[in-house]
Amino acid sequence: MMNGRALRRLALAACAAALVVTGLTPGAQATPGPAPSRTLGSGTRFYVDPHSEAAHQALSDLRAGHLADARNMAELASWPEAVWLTDGTPQQVGDRVRGIVQAAKATRSVPLLVLYDVPGRDCGSYSAGGAADSAAYDAWVKAVARAIGTYKAVVIVEPDSLALLPKDCGPDTDPTGSLTTARIAEVRSAVGTLEADPATSVYLDAGNSKWQPVGEITGRLIDAGLRQAQGFALNISNYQPTDQLNRYGTWVSKCVWYATESLDPAGRADQCASQYYSSAAPNDGLPGDAVEFDDPSTWHWTDAWYDSNVGTPRTDRLTHYVLDTSRNGRGAWTAPPGKYTDDEPWCNAPGRGVGNRPTTQTGAPLADAYLYVKTIGQSDGTCHRGTAGPGDPEYGGVEDPPAGAWWPDFAHTLAGNANPPLTFNHAR
Repeated sequence: MMNGRALRRLALAACAAALVVTGLTPGAQATPGPAPSRTLGSGTRFYVDPHSEAAHQALSDLRAGHLADARNMAELASWPEAVWLTDGTPQQVGDRVRGIVQAAKATRSVPLLVLYDVPGRDCGSYSAGGAADSAAYDAWVKAVARAIGTYKAVVIVEPDSLALLPKDCGPDTDPTGSLTTARIAEVRSAVGTLEADPATSVYLDAGNSKWQPVGEITGRLIDAGLRQAQGFALNISNYQPTDQLNRYGTWVSKCVWYATESLDPAGRADQCASQYYSSAAPNDGLPGDAVEFDDPSTWHWTDAWYDSNVGTPRTDRLTHYVLDTSRNGRGAWTAPPGKYTDDEPWCNAPGRGVGNRPTTQTGAPLADAYLYVKTIGQSDGTCHRGTAGPGDPEYGGVEDPPAGAWWPDFAHTLAGNANPPLTFNHAR
C-alpha cells in the first residue's frame, strides 16, 4: 500500500499530464492557430480535452486508491480522442463546436470531430437516433461548418452511414430505395458543406475490413462525394488489426483509382477484387465474392488482382485514409465456435486493448493518421450474444451500459491490455 507521499507524487504526475493535455505550461499564453491546410502534416497536434472521461476516471481511481488504474487513465487522458457530435439543435451543436475550436486555438492544436446525426442512423439499433429528416440534418451540418470557420479541423462524416445503408437494414426497411438514395445525398451534401471551409479535412466513414467488399464500399464512397473529401476512415469503434486495415485501405484506394482514373473502359468499382476474393472465384472474368468470410491467408490473390489491373500509381494519385486504433491493440475477438447464435463481435468485445497511439507518422504511405476516434471506455450497447439475456454472458451476466455510456471497467480493461503498453510520461 502506498503512503501519502507516494499518493501525492501520483497526483502531481496526473496534474502534469493534464498540462500536457492542454499543451500549456503555467502562465502560458494562447497563440495563433496553425495555418489553414487540408493535408495532415507530420507535425499535426490534435486537440486533447482536459475534461475527458478518462481524466475524470483518473481522479476517481486516485481517490479510491486504485493506483494502477489511475496511472493508466491519466496516461490515456493525455492522448487526443475525437469529439462526437450526436444531437442537438443547430444552435446547440454550433455553440459546442465553437467552444471546442476556441480550446484548440488556445493550444495550437487541431480538433478531431465526428458527425453522427444522419437520419435513421444504425438501423434503429443500439445507437438509434439522428436528425428528423434531410432538411434538419442539412441545417445541423451547416451549423457545424459555420462554427469551425476557417480554423483547421478534421471531421469524420457519419460512422456506419455508408457501410450500413437503409437498404442493408432488412428486406422491408427500404423497399423503394428512397431512403438509401436520401442517405447518399445527405452524406454527399455534408461533404460539400464541410469542404467549403478552406482548412477542414473531411474523411467519409468506410466501415472496416470485415464488412463491405472493397468494390461495394468504394462505389458507395464515390457516390457520396469521396472525390471532394480528403479521404475515408476505417475501423471506427471496431477492433480489426492495423496491418489488415492498411491492406484493405490500400485496396479501396486503388479501387477508387481504377473506377475513376483508369484508362480501362470497363473500369468500375464493382469490378474490383475484394477481401473475399480467392483462387476459388468463378471463372467469369470478375473477381466476385468467392468465400463467405475474409481470410487473410488468401489475400495474396487480391493483391495479385490489383498488381495486374492497377499496378502502382503514385501515392499522390491515390485516396488517403485514417484508421481508428482506439481498441484494436489485441485485434478482433472471436467467440469459440458454436458458443453463441450471434457473437456480436463488434459489441464490447472482451479482452481487447488500446492500439497504436494517435499519430500522423504512420509509416503507411496512404494512412494520414492513426487516431482514437471511439471514446475509449464508452459502451457499444447492451449485448446479449444471441442469448435471452438479461445480461451479457461475456461479462458474467452483467448488463452492459447503453450505447455511448461510460463504463469504467471496460475502460480499465482496454487501458490495461494496451498494445503497445501505455507508458507514463511519454515523449511527445
